[in-house]
Amino acid sequence: MANITIEYMILIPILILQIFLLPYATGIFMNYWTTSSDTLALSNTCSRISTTIGQLYLFLNNPSVSSGTVTNNLEVPTYIGNYAYNGTAALISGSGSGLVLELNLTLIGSSISTATPVTLGQNVQWVNSTFVSNSNVASITGQKESNNTILLSFGS
Repeated sequence: MANITIEYMILIPILILQIFLLPYATGIFMNYWTTSSDTLALSNTCSRISTTIGQLYLFLNNPSVSSGTVTNNLEVPTYIGNYAYNGTAALISGSGSGLVLELNLTLIGSSISTATPVTLGQNVQWVNSTFVSNSNVASITGQKESNNTILLSFGS
């Protein structure tokens, strides 16, 4: 009879501890998983947008294109993990003869952000603009001028 009492004295506090510990640990793991999932989805979206910018630049930089404007509607998710996201870009000098466009995406209302570089040529200029994922028209606009300068910007 004494053994049963000792077992209850040991097991009851452990069971009570599990009632509080298990939900707490599960919450921590779920927060980590959600953050990792959102970060991965944002990185993939950033990569898709940067690839689209690079392709638009290469198309406009072709000598057979004299001048004109091209708009590419982005087919990216409107929300990532119930968060809209915005994007900015800035040209920085790269190694060699080209310029690098640094594309930054940030989830609105979260601390998650990511950046991707896009290597472009010397004849590119970035028009200061902001990308918002839940806008009606999420696009990238490229304009080639007669002097072969290519102006890139986010459409709105």
